[in-house]
Amino acid sequence: MFSLGKQPQIEASEHEALVRDYERFRSGLPRSLEDYVLDTYRIDLRSEYGGLPIKNPFGKASGQLSLNISQVRRDCEEGLGFVVLKSIIAEDATGAQSMSEWAIEETRMIVERITGTDGTEGWTVSWKGRGWYDTFEKYLEFFDEALALGESAHVVIAPSCKYHLPGATEVQWKVAEYEYTTRRLLEVWQRHCADRVMPIEKDFSPTLAGSDRASQVEIIIQWLTRVTGLIRRAAVPSPINIGLKVFNAILEDDFQLEMLRAINERCVGEDVPDFLVYGNRLFDPNREFDGVRGIAYGGPDLSARNLSVLAQMRLLENSGSIPVCNLPISGTGNICSGRIACEYLLMGASSFQIHTYFQLPSGEYKMQVGGKTGRALLELYFHPEEGLLAWLLHLRRIFEWPMEWNIKRMAEYCAEPSNDIWAAHESALS
Repeated sequence: MFSLGKQPQIEASEHEALVRDYERFRSGLPRSLEDYVLDTYRIDLRSEYGGLPIKNPFGKASGQLSLNISQVRRDCEEGLGFVVLKSIIAEDATGAQSMSEWAIEETRMIVERITGTDGTEGWTVSWKGRGWYDTFEKYLEFFDEALALGESAHVVIAPSCKYHLPGATEVQWKVAEYEYTTRRLLEVWQRHCADRVMPIEKDFSPTLAGSDRASQVEIIIQWLTRVTGLIRRAAVPSPINIGLKVFNAILEDDFQLEMLRAINERCVGEDVPDFLVYGNRLFDPNREFDGVRGIAYGGPDLSARNLSVLAQMRLLENSGSIPVCNLPISGTGNICSGRIACEYLLMGASSFQIHTYFQLPSGEYKMQVGGKTGRALLELYFHPEEGLLAWLLHLRRIFEWPMEWNIKRMAEYCAEPSNDIWAAHESALS
């Protein structure tokens, strides 16, 4: 796979500017961060998530850090581009939830170091909670308040939902859950954003990767190829932008590629999703936390697997062996530096969702004021060796990207077959 190298190859003046800003902004990021970056480094941070423009590519992944309004308010104040809310468990008009086993209140979270199989040090977070555990009405109130905050801060807010997925013994999809939940969410969205199409993530959940259902290949493929159409029809007459959050199954990497290919090659018409989120956490059946054996985890092995699978897909596209996947990708999984974000960018990801990196011990961040969102963003943008700006300057130099390209355009270029990046990949493998 194409390597970024050990150090970003940039002009001495650019490195000096990053060193200066990394120190300068330890007391807080500039209020108009995107304007500052554009003026100083000539990098346009604008991109797209779920079919909507975002001011920068960093967002918060659905989870324990996006389940109350104070968290969303802090994220808006400290400069995220988008926030995906905690996953709601779908229900029908009577309140029945076929996936109610996932509505478990969160417990304490533990952030701990983890070592990847290649010896790379990283971080993982453990907790026992799953989806939204309060009432649907409370979620709708939360969504309403979050949208109001997002509108004022120019931050995209998106819901996430765990809809019914039939198991091996079920023959019917519980369409009533799709219809009721989707329409209620759209009602709230249209009060704030009637001129825009609502994005929504279909959460398959990493916990599915540890269930018996996740080992049944044909059932998983059916989920991936049918669920988008059910959500889209539930939204009629309103349009909706549907993203599938593809999980890491306990099966081999070849099956991960099969999952992506199934979405791209078997979905037609209204069953075609609008974007992908790739890829959810790994699952260790032997790992224990809070009395539970078998939990999801992250860290270096997660990003290594995600990037390897995406690279396999792009290389096969480049050789003409499989159809090109043109679906926008929101990358997630161990994005703990701008460098790793750029590795996802090289696979065609135009936005980056983060969870664990917003929870590290305070001493891991240079900034020692404000919330952890702002502290993390200083590292993600301005770190002179590991930050996004350093590596974007590096990539722009070696691939001769035009100055006017924004993140979205860079990602589109990276996803195109037969470009310089994939020639470099082929060279590295030969």
